[in-house]
Amino acid sequence: MDFAKAAQTALGGVLVFAGISHLTFARRAFRAQVPDWVPLSKDKTVVASGVAEIALGAGLVLADDARRPLAGKLAAAFFVAVFPGNVSQYVNRRSAFGLDTDTKRFVRLFFQPVLVYWALASGKRKPSTA
Repeated sequence: MDFAKAAQTALGGVLVFAGISHLTFARRAFRAQVPDWVPLSKDKTVVASGVAEIALGAGLVLADDARRPLAGKLAAAFFVAVFPGNVSQYVNRRSAFGLDTDTKRFVRLFFQPVLVYWALASGKRKPSTA
């Protein structure tokens, strides 16, 4: 298994786990990240994002070499789309997931670009051996 495929599979697993946690044991904590301006209820937003994460994670795990770039780009776009939730958690001083200080919530913001990079790196095509 090449590095990109391993990164893709690992990220897919992380997304599936996170999606399941949205729907089950961490549902309440994820509501802390939903910005007040989102038109859906916080719970519906958490459920929708959880379903999206499960779908994206499964897509990453199952994507073949031809679909790998698309799967990576979709996952990266998702991480960009949910970033306002992390900003909202920081700005509104909402504690969840052990992020119970302004410093911890602020530092968390810098991990989102890492996830975007991980998604894009996992979407790189396997070099052809022709």
